[in-house]
Amino acid sequence: MTLRFEQILADGVAQTSYLVGDDAAGVAAVIDPRPDVGVYLETARRYGLAITHVFETHIHADFMSGARELVDRLQGRAKLCLSVEGGAEYGFDHDPLRDGDTFDFGSARLEAKHTPGHTPEHLAFLLYESGKDSPWGVLTGDSFFVDSVGRPDLMGDEQTEELTEALFHTVHDFYMRLDDGVIIYPCHGAGSECGPDIGDRMSSTIGFERRFNPYCRIERLEDFKTAMQENAPPVPMHYPHLKKVNAAGPPVLGNLPKVPGLTPAAFAQAVETPGAQLLDTRDMLAFGAGHIAGALNIGGRPDLSVWAGWLLDPERPIHLVLKSESDLPRILRLLWRTGFVNFGGYLAGGMDLWQEEGRPLAQIPQVPVHELKDAPAEVQRLDVRKQEEWDAGRIPGARHVFLGELPGRLDELDRQRTYATYCASGFRASAAASLLKAHGFEDVRNVPGSWKAWTAAGYPTSTD
Repeated sequence: MTLRFEQILADGVAQTSYLVGDDAAGVAAVIDPRPDVGVYLETARRYGLAITHVFETHIHADFMSGARELVDRLQGRAKLCLSVEGGAEYGFDHDPLRDGDTFDFGSARLEAKHTPGHTPEHLAFLLYESGKDSPWGVLTGDSFFVDSVGRPDLMGDEQTEELTEALFHTVHDFYMRLDDGVIIYPCHGAGSECGPDIGDRMSSTIGFERRFNPYCRIERLEDFKTAMQENAPPVPMHYPHLKKVNAAGPPVLGNLPKVPGLTPAAFAQAVETPGAQLLDTRDMLAFGAGHIAGALNIGGRPDLSVWAGWLLDPERPIHLVLKSESDLPRILRLLWRTGFVNFGGYLAGGMDLWQEEGRPLAQIPQVPVHELKDAPAEVQRLDVRKQEEWDAGRIPGARHVFLGELPGRLDELDRQRTYATYCASGFRASAAASLLKAHGFEDVRNVPGSWKAWTAAGYPTSTD
């Protein structure tokens, strides 16, 4: 007999899901699955397990739930178990899950515990070995993270104070009463906006967090409220939408979202259709050298998931330009994770065929930091990094507009000026430059290497 416990990371959204089972009994459960569910089916097959239950810790806001997708792929032979604590309601069939419910998977036992604060219905799952009354681990969902806790402000201002108080009691009355040796397994790692300053490690222990997690060391509720208010990151644009989708029931696709290949002529016509969105996933240098006018550039890294959530509309069809057609499945998985399932098509033959047919190309100049240093003051350095990155140091004379907020702040910028966008490496800066260009800013440049290249070159920085 072997207890099987797998932590499965979804890059980009920094989301972790779990498979727990026993290969002697041949059964397993999956907790908090993402929508591209093949990884759970493959893991279960590898260990000779049948997935009999699918659980979720709460109604997610940051990624599209894969719970319904996974149950469908299992032909309905797994139970979908969701919390009904806190008055939670869903638009699809499920088995109700309440505080104290227990489930056995061979030698592995899960016990649901109501841990409100991040959301009213939130559950954690204590992990036991059969026959033992002390847990060895806890799946904390979004209520408790490495070095952090879940944010209580995603349900709207009218519920934030109540949820903050509930979270304070969840931390002190549940987590801090567990033994020091209990291992915590959260639903997110560093890079997620579901909590402030989440640590880099993928797991921790209650004892370590008791000593070093700053939110565990706050003893007064009022101080806890202040800390949560001061440290909350901006709410990504896709969170409210995904919260509603996950409660109503994400669409079950049975496979990756469908997207047809289009000839350059058909693609050119499609992207001119009202409401169409044009997404170019090539790297910044290829995009800058030549792209279709109006395209948004978000390179095909795992970060694509999150920045698509910030910058694209899930209700409007997306038309894709790819580096290679072999990239299509990976790009679709990244977009699916943050709720994008509406696609108009991809450019078959890519930009090579587009240019061979003599179709128009737009460009965005790439300005190395060596040229930027000597550029006149009339060239506005536009920093699109997060607030904490800006506060730690920036290029002298720069203006700051966080990339996620840029679409709503375009009217604050002078369209007659010349802009040089920069971030940490150029990835976000290229997205910003493409956004400006698509909205009528004529003289826009991108800075490849950006802040990393600037500091590596030893150029002056500022914190004033």
